[in-house]
Amino acid sequence: MDRPKLFEPLQVGSLKLDNRIVIAPMCQYSAQDGQMTDWHLMHLGHLALSGAALLTIEGTAVTPEGRITPSDVGLWDDQTEAAMGRVLDAVRSWSSMPIAIQLSHAGRKASSEVPWRGGRHIAPHDPRGWQTVAPSAVPLSTGGPTPAALDADGMARLRESFARSARRAGRLGIDAVQIHAAHGYLLHQFLSPYTNKREDAYGGSLENRMRFPLEIFDAVRAAFPEERPVTVRVSGNDWIEGGASIDDAVRFSKALEERGCSALNVSSGGLDPIQRITDGPNYQVPYARSVKQAVSVPVVAVGLITEFEQAEAIVGTGDADLVGIARAALYDPRWPWHAAAHLGGHVRAPSQYLRSQPRQYRTLFDFDEWAEN
Repeated sequence: MDRPKLFEPLQVGSLKLDNRIVIAPMCQYSAQDGQMTDWHLMHLGHLALSGAALLTIEGTAVTPEGRITPSDVGLWDDQTEAAMGRVLDAVRSWSSMPIAIQLSHAGRKASSEVPWRGGRHIAPHDPRGWQTVAPSAVPLSTGGPTPAALDADGMARLRESFARSARRAGRLGIDAVQIHAAHGYLLHQFLSPYTNKREDAYGGSLENRMRFPLEIFDAVRAAFPEERPVTVRVSGNDWIEGGASIDDAVRFSKALEERGCSALNVSSGGLDPIQRITDGPNYQVPYARSVKQAVSVPVVAVGLITEFEQAEAIVGTGDADLVGIARAALYDPRWPWHAAAHLGGHVRAPSQYLRSQPRQYRTLFDFDEWAEN
């Protein structure tokens, strides 16, 4: 039997991946002052034994004001770096899975309550809140807090903040960086004409709206070790009349590739509450397909990818090079094991789990020598 495409190796820049399954970044809202806790050790630890090719740390704020909620993870000072280092050291003691990090700034979506408490905005005068920033002073909701429009000094500080966080990620030995330019966060806000109303060199035409996100990419690329990949999550559709389109995403993706971007992760939505998303299995795959047809670097498809044959079809037909799973991995942390068993592939697993291999799948596991410590 031919090896399933989902379990063929892939090179992303200098990073060799065992298969085409990546664990997408998932915010846990469980940090303290930006510092990872034991929850992250448990969460990342069990996903690092999943058999996926790459584990991505959740959206990580480059400044305290860049957090979505007061409980978000950050990487902006020695304390947040040390806390993340403690978690990474423990995870790496038992897993050789490469680890990436998503660097982000929430922009006007910052200073919010955690989702299970309603996700409402926290006012700047609240002890737990702060003044948000954005490309333009456009509130996220009617009657909600108005973000401060970033000036030249503020943008310069943010470029340096992204670069500093990338340097910290490099010191921590993180294998790749993903820059978040989707889901309605700051860089997406610059890209979309719906939220970017600037009249300077950073607003108006798509070329201008791309300028700041591309400057952030350049800053991160220069700060992160040159042999390790820097990737970007882009948005294929704002799902809003007057918002950004897949054509915009394709042009942005091509500009990123020209600057040395190693891979692109294609998502959509999240820009504004008025969005009208028509979702369902594979609903974002056409956007990944459009980007993949325009670039030569690997492309990741995401969004309601839950079934094994579904994932195999996405990479097998060439719609994308990899699939990102998130909620499916929370529900079933061994999803890649089960996909490999179903499709006839192989996954890396710790030696301690040798006897869990079902009798009918005796060739399922490639054992991870790291787990013999």
